Amino acid sequence: MDALAILDERFITCVLPNAPLLTLGENYAWLEGPVWFADHDCLLVSDLPNDRILRVVGDQVSLFRQPSGFANGHARDRQGRLIGCSHRNRCITRTELDGSITVLADRFRGKRLNAPNDVVVKRDGSIWFSDPHYGISTDYEGGKQEPELPPSLYRLDPDGTLALVADDFAGPNGLCFSPDERLLYVAESGPQFAPDPERHIRVFGVDGARLTGGRVFHSVSPGFADGMRCDEDGRVWSSAGDGVHCLDPSGALLGKILTGGTVANLEFGGRNRSRLFLCAGHRLCAIYTNVRGAVSL
Repeated sequence: MDALAILDERFITCVLPNAPLLTLGENYAWLEGPVWFADHDCLLVSDLPNDRILRVVGDQVSLFRQPSGFANGHARDRQGRLIGCSHRNRCITRTELDGSITVLADRFRGKRLNAPNDVVVKRDGSIWFSDPHYGISTDYEGGKQEPELPPSLYRLDPDGTLALVADDFAGPNGLCFSPDERLLYVAESGPQFAPDPERHIRVFGVDGARLTGGRVFHSVSPGFADGMRCDEDGRVWSSAGDGVHCLDPSGALLGKILTGGTVANLEFGGRNRSRLFLCAGHRLCAIYTNVRGAVSL
């Protein structure tokens, strides 16, 4: 139970007191962008500053791709292909079934994208991604370059049309659809080097190809929200400065999985999608839960 903090009795049924928090690997530069491939029974995860993607099968970690274009967020499309966010190349990519890589979007209205950060794919095949300045602000996670666009959220339709869906962010980060895709959760991480940035999770209504609302859903503390995932019942599992926080659909904090440090991102996978993989900074961790991650595809 040392890894669990029960703050609301409803959290008791979400976790397993006899399931240990395991370290699958360590001494990575900074882990991000986990995505589960159930048909291959593996997890792909980015070791971002080392410009590589790792492949996790069971408890074994191996190299999947290097260089990766300083890949950050990942998702899968309706055909099971890997969709990725490249910081270095400032684009959204798709890895085809033969292993070749296609650039899906790298410009908006003639200007280069900044550094696509996180990505989710809707059931209609549209690709939604955040485009802050983080990946081009330092040489550590992509390489210093001049931004040409403000931080924004975009939707890429199957026909290749790229549309702006929200531009009132200082630093849009992690994305997550609710199980029914009627809501989109967006982590606002603020300007990277601001002394006191405004940081919270916002929630939008999804009306077809449009977003509505955008109210503050929850402010994570300590730390801030980066990557997020929903379970089948609509709870939001968010990264935080002390591990992972589980939030009720109302925004109430139910409990925590404590890692002793910052978690940047997370993904449900494994048997029945009930194993939670954690990008815990320089460690890759995993813990079995008593919930199942939402499947949108």
